[in-house]
Amino acid sequence: METMAGSYRPSAQQRCAGSLHGMGSTGRFGNARSFAHSRQSARLIPRKAAKVQATLAMEREQAPPKENKEVPAASPLDFEITVPDMSKTVLGIILGGGAGSRLYPLTKKRAKPAVPLGANYRLIDIPVSNCINSNVNKIYCLTQFNSASLNRHLSQAYNSNVGGYSSKGFVEVLAASQSPAGSRWFQGTADAVRQYLWLFEDAMRSGVEDFLILSGDHLYRMNYQDFVTTHRKTGADITVAALPTDEKQATAFGLMKIDGTGRIQDFAEKPKGEALKKMQVDTTALGLDAERAKAMPYIASMGIYVLKASAIKKLLTDHFPEANDFGSEVIPGAKDLGMHVQAYLYDGYWEDIGTIEAFYNANLALTKNPKPDYSFYDYDAPIYTMSRFLPPSKVAEAEISNSILGDGTVIRAGSKIRHSVVGLRSLIQENCTVEDTLLMGSDYYETLEECALIPGCLPMGLGANTIVRKAIVDKNARIGSDVRITNEGNIKEANREDLGFVIKDGIVVVIKDSIIPNGTVI
Repeated sequence: METMAGSYRPSAQQRCAGSLHGMGSTGRFGNARSFAHSRQSARLIPRKAAKVQATLAMEREQAPPKENKEVPAASPLDFEITVPDMSKTVLGIILGGGAGSRLYPLTKKRAKPAVPLGANYRLIDIPVSNCINSNVNKIYCLTQFNSASLNRHLSQAYNSNVGGYSSKGFVEVLAASQSPAGSRWFQGTADAVRQYLWLFEDAMRSGVEDFLILSGDHLYRMNYQDFVTTHRKTGADITVAALPTDEKQATAFGLMKIDGTGRIQDFAEKPKGEALKKMQVDTTALGLDAERAKAMPYIASMGIYVLKASAIKKLLTDHFPEANDFGSEVIPGAKDLGMHVQAYLYDGYWEDIGTIEAFYNANLALTKNPKPDYSFYDYDAPIYTMSRFLPPSKVAEAEISNSILGDGTVIRAGSKIRHSVVGLRSLIQENCTVEDTLLMGSDYYETLEECALIPGCLPMGLGANTIVRKAIVDKNARIGSDVRITNEGNIKEANREDLGFVIKDGIVVVIKDSIIPNGTVI
């Protein structure tokens, strides 16, 4: 059925209801009839069960006696199907991190989860979208630095959609603050959760059974419903998302050793040599096929956890009141206490983008042709962000290849864009060359009157005849004409904030709101 908002597509629950009750209709009233039919069937089940039992009893009385044979009593019919309601029983907690020093200067004027990503998005959109797609609609984001833009983005992008009288959903920022319980900054992931336990206890009283602990600087797509279901089926106190990895990559992660049921027996932080060999496991126990299990005999912690609400309170207040970190202190300690700590296999694309180099590479990997490792588009699990109502991008006689253009971009004639990501509202003047570069764009369009207030009246964006290679240009940067940002000296590290840029891992990063005068060479 077509609607004004697009084509109608029944939800998973509606499709399930139709198949359970043999209803082929998914039209406007089809699912309502299925639901009514199911209620009627539920009322008839006890009557049918009683009738069956009475018939069997009558047959036993009338049947001739047989030696050593008894007719078993009819067992009650059981048609109960239970599906946990994640929206009521799971609380999502996204850890936004501290000052974001590894992503500096992108975090100079914003919290790490608010850093722009993939032309149209922000880092925080990834875990929030995964939560929404998994029916987790109670979400907190914990941060303690520059939270204004993050708070604005979350409130404008999500709260009007996940909130409501019946759903009681929300997406909110919790910043570090002074209270009678404590007056210090978050000292780590576990300490951040501990400082807000008083608030999370309210959620527990409202029916929350599990806490879903997530990171704000990972790029991946994951169904948390499967994650939580596995956690509950195994009866675990804590379940850790695990990524299969080979020996070369294993040394960069915290590794886990499991038994044949997937229960975690040991932890090792970035082991090498013999210590690394001891952490080999049979990953077929978690569902990996034999061939890939042989190539990837290690499992790495992704820093994503499900914890029983009752267990997390005891761990943070009774057993480890001074512990600051989940991964290195609380979870290994819980295992030593005899708690059930389980591993859950995630076998998909996942990238930690907490450093400048990783962030740069992950963004440019989105331009991979013909099929990138990660795509923001998925019909069943889209990545959401704020609706900005921007016009389509406008390209004059320019050359663009293997690149992504954000909304509202303008590219003038003669410019060449190759293997780059061009963000929202970007303005690229005539005859520019942009290669292997991430342009983040602008926060707003600028009029000539507004530009006149800036010394020299440099518009935001790239001036004519400018060349930019292997760089990240943060938002609202004003780069003049005939500028060369190419790092021809191949400098690995440099801090020139006074001139509006830094160099990290050989990547030039132009700082937000910076002015790069005409003719500058970097």
